[in-house]
Amino acid sequence: VDENLLHKMELNMRENLRTMVQEKKSFEEIQSFINNPILTDLDATKSMISKQSHVDQQAIEPKKVTKEMGSATEDQKSGVRSQIDLIRTTLQTALNQYKEGNTKAAFVSARTAYLDSYEHVEIPLRTIDPDFTLQVELQFAQLRSLINQKADYDKVEQAAIAVKRSLDESERLVTGTGQLAPTIAFTSSFAVIFREGLESVLILGAILTYLEASRNTKFKPFVFYGIIIAIAATAVTWFVASYFITISGASRDLIEAIAALSATAVLFYVSFWILNKIEHKKWMEFVKAKVWQASTTGGTIVFVMLSFFTVYREGFETVLFYEAMFGFAKYMETYVGLGFVAGIASLLGVYFVTRKLGKRLPLKMLFGLTMGVGAYLSIAFLGNAVRELQTLDILSFTSLLGIVPRLDINMAKMTGIYPTLETIIAQIIMLGIYLVAASYVLVLKPRREEKIATMRKSRREIDEFKTN
Repeated sequence: VDENLLHKMELNMRENLRTMVQEKKSFEEIQSFINNPILTDLDATKSMISKQSHVDQQAIEPKKVTKEMGSATEDQKSGVRSQIDLIRTTLQTALNQYKEGNTKAAFVSARTAYLDSYEHVEIPLRTIDPDFTLQVELQFAQLRSLINQKADYDKVEQAAIAVKRSLDESERLVTGTGQLAPTIAFTSSFAVIFREGLESVLILGAILTYLEASRNTKFKPFVFYGIIIAIAATAVTWFVASYFITISGASRDLIEAIAALSATAVLFYVSFWILNKIEHKKWMEFVKAKVWQASTTGGTIVFVMLSFFTVYREGFETVLFYEAMFGFAKYMETYVGLGFVAGIASLLGVYFVTRKLGKRLPLKMLFGLTMGVGAYLSIAFLGNAVRELQTLDILSFTSLLGIVPRLDINMAKMTGIYPTLETIIAQIIMLGIYLVAASYVLVLKPRREEKIATMRKSRREIDEFKTN
């Protein structure tokens, strides 16, 4: 009937009255506050309900009035982030206390996490998603109930994990996606499909060019057959992977951790592969070897299989990367989709430029950029994987709040940067490996090869001089 009055009463009774008690205000001050505005507002509410009871109930259409996600004020968003950080620490304390057999202390910690912290989160959250707010209240109640019943540690841990997962969702709903995180989601999605498709476009373009130059155009349809089959197989792989994830019974956190670790490993391998092909000469030698192998073997099936595996290998990797990305880009799926479409359009542009216009692409620059993006994505995926394993209590949790910047949940998901010692160490190690590898391949290795080439040239000149 009166949303503003409801919000005012909730704020007064949940927050302001509690604050007065904690600050040890005088009895008179507290009694005065209870009389007005709390009791006054309750009387007004009673009057509204009394009047409402005389209205024909059939004429009333129930309607939930909610605000948009991210509609909270900046102060509320900041407060929610602070309270959620405190809740995570308190829940971890409760789990440690329960594991040590201190049930009473664990119950107090679990109750404190809700009464002293999450109730402050509920104030802006309830106006956005009241149903979810109630769900989280029940999760906290379930956790306290299990602790009070002295249930097995595994059950208490799972209840705590459910609450931690809901904390992320609470922060998303209150703070919204912002602008920078969706931009990163779009850019990452674009980079994934572009880098995965670039190799396929170049190899397939080289195959088709070779067939035209050698007057073997009769094999061209079989190249396209392989491409079509590979795209279909990639789609089937996506649906099969999604289906098995659904029926596996594994927790969502564990699935996201495994997907992120797998994506990190593949990106790591592919990035080093690109580093070794970053020189245009080396890339063309690689492509020519592929085309020569297909043409000399003979038979239409060779071209079908070559184009199929060229596309499907990249398609399989793309499925893995997007499974991981969709797990972290919640409420930003549209931007991920737009990035995918933009990447496909760019690949078609690359194909047109190379095949129709006969232009030579700056492969060194393109491969260098995709390698850099691959390094960024693998570091981000690794940070998210470690964080999911911490949520599952598989890895330890050492807070670095106040030392490492605390990003909002969406930015943290897209960058993998969290204020914990374990995530930061993992990302620093991965970054160090990339820097060492890039320095070797781009600087040290070329210098060594140049030095060897100079020595060989000098030796050849000496041999020629002796011969003459």
